[in-house]
Amino acid sequence: MKRRIHKKYLVLILAYTGLLLLIPYVLDYRDKSAAHGRLQPQQQLRCPELENTVALLWENNGSKLEESASVNRSAQTRVHIYLHATWRTGSSFLGELFNQHRDVFYLYEPMWHVWQTLYPGDAGSLQGAVRDMMSALYRCDFSVLKLYAGTQNISTSFIFGWKTNKVICSEPLCDAHKRDNVGLVKEDQCAKCQRRDIRDLERECRKYPVMVIKGVRVLDLSTLLPLMKDPDINLQIVQLFRDPRAVHNSRLKSKQALVKESIQVLRSKKQADKYKRLLLPSNRLNRAESYVSSAMEVICDNWLSDMTLVTNAPPWLKRNYMRLRYEDLVLRPLQELQRLYRFSNLSSFPALDRFALNMTQGRGYSSDKPFLISSRDAKEAIYAWRERLSVEQIEQVEAFCSEVMRQLGYDKNKPDKTT
Repeated sequence: MKRRIHKKYLVLILAYTGLLLLIPYVLDYRDKSAAHGRLQPQQQLRCPELENTVALLWENNGSKLEESASVNRSAQTRVHIYLHATWRTGSSFLGELFNQHRDVFYLYEPMWHVWQTLYPGDAGSLQGAVRDMMSALYRCDFSVLKLYAGTQNISTSFIFGWKTNKVICSEPLCDAHKRDNVGLVKEDQCAKCQRRDIRDLERECRKYPVMVIKGVRVLDLSTLLPLMKDPDINLQIVQLFRDPRAVHNSRLKSKQALVKESIQVLRSKKQADKYKRLLLPSNRLNRAESYVSSAMEVICDNWLSDMTLVTNAPPWLKRNYMRLRYEDLVLRPLQELQRLYRFSNLSSFPALDRFALNMTQGRGYSSDKPFLISSRDAKEAIYAWRERLSVEQIEQVEAFCSEVMRQLGYDKNKPDKTT
C-alpha cells in the first residue's frame, strides 16, 4: 500500500516538474515566433493583455480605493499637482504658467538630483527613489535633498531652478521680484539674492494653497499611484503629451544633452533586445543620436501604457487626472489655461492671460537654445518637424508610435507629391 502511494506521489512530482520545464520553452518559442514574423518598421500595437491586467487590478481594488479617495478629498485642504511629462514636450512652458501664479509654490525638476546621484543604477530603484523624494517634497520636507546633494549645507541657491523660481526670488526670501508681478524672472537679478537656509523655504512652502512639481524623470504613471492614494498628498496629475514627430525632432536637436537620460529610458525596459532597433539605419548615426532615437520608441510605449492605465481606472483616479496636448495649449492658450486652473483649484486673472498669449505669439522659433523659455511663434514651433525630419524619419516615428498618435488625435503626414 505504501509503495503504491509513493509511486503516485512520484508520478505527480515528475509530471509537475515536466510542466515547469515546458512553460519556459513554450514562452520562449512564442517570443521567437513573434520576432521572426516582425515587419520593419514595426507598428505600435494595442496592449490587450495590459488592458485586461489593469482592468482586473482596478476591479479587485476599486471599492476600497474609491472609499479611501473620497475620505482623502474631503479631508484635503491643500492641492498637490505633478506635471507628468517627458523631455522636449513643452513642459517648461507648462510649468512656467504655474510658476507665475501667486498662489502656487512651484518646484522645477527637483528629481534631477536623484538621477545625478543614482545614475546609471537600476531603473526600478531609481523610480522608487524619485517617488520617495516627491513624497517628502509635497510635505515641504526638503531635507531629503541632503541624501543626494553630497552635503548637509543646502541653501536656496542650489535647488529647484532657483534663478528663475518666483518664490525663491521674491519677498520675503528676496526682493529681486514682486510675487504678484507676472513676467519671466531675470536670472541676473535673482543671482544676487542672498542665500537662505532650506528651513526658510520650507516655511514658505507651507503657506501656499497649491504646490506644483514639474518633472520629466517619472517614466510611467503607475509609479505615482501610491502618492495618489496617500491621504496626506492625494496627488493630482497633469500629463502633457506632444506630437511624437515634434518630440523626436526636438530631441535630435538636443541629443548631446539628452544622452544620459535616453540611456536610462532604455534601461527601464527589461526586454532590452526589443529596443536595439533604431529609428534610423545605424550606419548613419553617431552614438548620441542612436541613444536618443532608440529611446523615442520606449517613450511612445510608456505613453500607451499610461493611457491604458487611465482608461481602465476607477472614477476617483480619472477625476484626479488631466490629459493635455502641447499643441492645444499653445494654439488655444486662454481656453486651456482656464481648464488647467479649474483642475488645479486656481483662479486666473488678466495678467496671466496676457502672459500666456505673449509667450505663444512671438516672432519666430529659434532652436539655438532649446531649453530656454522664451516667447515664440507657436505654429512654427509645432510644425517645425515637417521641415527638419526626413521622410524616412517621419514614417518610422509614425510606425513606432502609431497607436499613441491615433489615441491622441495626431494625423499621419501627407507629403506633397507635386515636388
